[in-house]
Amino acid sequence: MKTKIAQLRKTNKLSQEELANHVGVTRQTITSLEVGKYTASLVLAHKIAKFFGLTIEEVFLFEEEEEK
Repeated sequence: MKTKIAQLRKTNKLSQEELANHVGVTRQTITSLEVGKYTASLVLAHKIAKFFGLTIEEVFLFEEEEEK
């Protein structure tokens, strides 16, 4: 899943560690989210979006899967 986390974090001059501390996860979790290796839980997605004052849809880019 693609996200705007890295962009938002850089715009707000936050390190991965700082964002992680604000939302209660590890820096490694933020790294994994940014590179698309981890999909956030709904709770974590809500915390991140709320931290930036955005909706979940503004932070996480949902792409519909093609039907087979």
